[in-house]
Amino acid sequence: VSWFVLAYILVARRYGLYALVPAAAGTHELRLVIQSSLTAGLLLCGTLYMFHAVGISRILIMLLVGTATVTLCIRRAFWRYARYRQYEQGIELRNVMILGTNQLGYALSRHIRDYRRLGYRFVGFVIAPGSPVSGEISSDQILGGVDKIRHLARQHFVDELVIAEFYPTESVIRLVQDARELDIDVRAISGYYGEFSTNAPVEYLGIFPVAPLHRREPRVIGLFCKRVVDTVLSLLALIFTAPLMLAIAIAVKLESEGPILYVSDRIGKRGRVFPCFKFRTMVNHAEKLKKDLTALNERDGVLFKVSNDPRVTPLGRILRKYSLDELPQFINVLRGEMSIVGPRPPIASEVEKYELEHFRRLEVLPGLTGLWQVQARHDPSFAKYIALDTAYVENWSFWLDLRILIQTANVVVRGTGA
Repeated sequence: VSWFVLAYILVARRYGLYALVPAAAGTHELRLVIQSSLTAGLLLCGTLYMFHAVGISRILIMLLVGTATVTLCIRRAFWRYARYRQYEQGIELRNVMILGTNQLGYALSRHIRDYRRLGYRFVGFVIAPGSPVSGEISSDQILGGVDKIRHLARQHFVDELVIAEFYPTESVIRLVQDARELDIDVRAISGYYGEFSTNAPVEYLGIFPVAPLHRREPRVIGLFCKRVVDTVLSLLALIFTAPLMLAIAIAVKLESEGPILYVSDRIGKRGRVFPCFKFRTMVNHAEKLKKDLTALNERDGVLFKVSNDPRVTPLGRILRKYSLDELPQFINVLRGEMSIVGPRPPIASEVEKYELEHFRRLEVLPGLTGLWQVQARHDPSFAKYIALDTAYVENWSFWLDLRILIQTANVVVRGTGA
């Protein structure tokens, strides 16, 4: 069984079943699943023959392969259905930018917008010098020139650039080099750059055949493990802290007038807005009093922090000191809007003041805790705040998360979270 599972994973990976780019159609994906399962079964039979494992029943092998094939097909069908539901809600879509303002580029953009189940979100067009602009393309759909592509890719959280008109080969080489640094995919309509994609398989973006010119290396296994850890730990945290959270909720309600939870819209991964939950630690309508405290702000840049903030209730000070006010955010983690470790989610007014390099911190899920929280929480420097979050995004690993969690536990126990 173990050998069959390993063989299936290797074959399925070779067929692109674990790729980040969505498959063209459900029937095509199921065909690849069946082909992968049968190929893994043949490899299993070949291995048994080589090792003369005559004691193993061939009927048992056939049952294993048949059952696995059916089970995998059902799982893939349910997974695709769930993924379609996410796409319809605008979740986990790949942001696509099109280089080319001709009729072909316009047709491709319409196809992406009309068929959300493809898993793409059309961001806009990039125009090359001297290129004609189709009369059907409005000016607000043109993001800028190709010389601004690095800026545009960061600003719009672009996952993929599709070349829909012929662009000089030397310029395409530079685009691919930029894509490696920006960590984005580059594909071109088939037939434009055959010399770059001689051995590459033809892919489809909907009904449009495309050839990959650059493919980023996905960290699928690492991100999957991170999500599993987030789900398990958030479930355990919600179960074991339920009595404590109930006591806090009652205390918050009895102490002052207002709701138990403070819910604010935060900016998450790739600019997605989500409701962030916290126990209320301030008096009701505290946001309206914020402008009166602007002169007392102790942080620079877009951050806001006032020691002995008069809006904070006595109970709120205790909750903040031990970070107990953030316990409801485990719900956000369970819902997939946050991770346990990551940059803190900013509010929209902060993001509006971001410069280009600051958007790097929004390329991952925000977290309950992160490098800044454990290393420089009381540092007023906005530059240090950005530098630590950017360092986390660029150097993320499972072991870095583990180290941050251990340091966070030390901060909570010492009560230095306020």
